[in-house]
Parts: sequence; C-alpha cells; structure tokens
Amino acid sequence: MSESSSTPEPSLAGSSPTEDAPDTQRPRMQEQTLLEQLGGVSGLAYSAVPIVVFVLVNSLSSLVPAIWAAMGVALLIAVIRVVRKEPLQPAISGVIGVAVCSYIAYRSGEAKGFFLLGIWTNLIYGGAFLASVVVRWPLVGVAWSALNSLGMGWRKQRKALVAYDIATVSWTAVFAAKYVVQQWLYAADETGWLAVARIAMGYPLTGLALIVTVWAVRRARQVAEEAAVQTAVSPGASPPRPDPSPG
Repeated sequence: MSESSSTPEPSLAGSSPTEDAPDTQRPRMQEQTLLEQLGGVSGLAYSAVPIVVFVLVNSLSSLVPAIWAAMGVALLIAVIRVVRKEPLQPAISGVIGVAVCSYIAYRSGEAKGFFLLGIWTNLIYGGAFLASVVVRWPLVGVAWSALNSLGMGWRKQRKALVAYDIATVSWTAVFAAKYVVQQWLYAADETGWLAVARIAMGYPLTGLALIVTVWAVRRARQVAEEAAVQTAVSPGASPPRPDPSPG
C-alpha cells in the first residue's frame, strides 16, 4: 500500500505554480521564475549587445551610424527571440529601450546621451524601492505576489515583512550604486567607461540582489507554512498526557 508523495502544502497566500512541487525543487523553480521575469539569462545577455555595438561604431565612425547600428542589432535580436519562440515582451521592451536611448542621444548630439535614460531610471527605481520600505509595502514582496497571483497576507506576518524589506533594500542599494557611478562617468564624458559600467555592474549586482530576493521568498513561504500549521491546532489545546497507570 502506498501513499501519494505530493500532498498539498500551505502557500504564501493562495495557490502558486510551485505549491505542489517537492520542497527540494521549490528554490530552483523560484530562481527560474525570477530569471524569467527579468527576461532570462539570454535576455540579460541580449541587453548588452546593442550597448557594445553603439560604443564600438561611435568610436570608429560617428553618432548617427552608431544609433542605426544599435537599432539594427536590437531589431535583429527581437527577430531571433521571436523565431526561437522566446517570450515576446522582453524582445519588445529591448527594442523600445534602445529606440528611446538612441533618440535621446540624437537629440542631445552626444554619444553619452545614450546612457541618460538608464541613469535616471536607476534613480527613480531606487527611490521607489526605498519609499516602499518606508511605507511598509516592500516592492519585492508586492511584485512577487502580483506576478505569481498571490495575496498580500504576508504583510501581517512580521518575519515575512522583514525578509521582503531586506530584499527590497538590496535592490535599492543596487540602483543607487549604478546611479552614483554612471552619473559620475556621464559628468566626466566617459562614454566608453559608461558602457563598461552599465554591463559590468548589471550582472554581478543583479545576481546578488536576486540571491537576497530568493532568500526572502523562501523565508516568507516558510513563515506562511508555520503560521498555517499553528492555526490548524485548536487554541488552548494541549498534548495528551501519558497514562501513569501500568498497562
């Protein structure tokens, strides 16, 4: 006689794609989900290609050819992603992002203008993440719950809230570091180093923030499961005492 090995377990706040998965598989599935929501590993790599092409062509030629080269590469990457049946949204976002950056560079007449959108985006994101911690609605928890169709019950659990606070602060630090370094290079007219900083700071810092985020998600799930177990026990109930009489 055998029992089913996949018994339902309490979720963070509602059902999720990882609810019925074994405990040993959940962390890995959570990491994959986070990467997919950022466009995947390939998406992170694709985002660096137009930047490299822009800087190289600008150094060898001029601004306008660099803009057209970056746009051409971005469109080519989008087509490749569509042909490979990868998620369409990151491909569209990549093309739009390169188009906006190229427009800013063209209007400013300076190659460093290509990086201005990213610099100010880091400042805005960093401020938003920090503000969310101050008002006790940490964006990491809000975003994770929204993207995975979970509720906001974790806000009533102090340990889960603190975990998401820590993860949100880690993203705040990432955005702040990017802004400070890249704004300094922008003011110094270091276009080449701007590209290096944009790529070099992107992968390591994002990876560290993702590690903290995965930890926060695991911690919030653990707290929710512990709370579910406690509520399953009747209040005031005590375990039965052993019978002292000889059997």
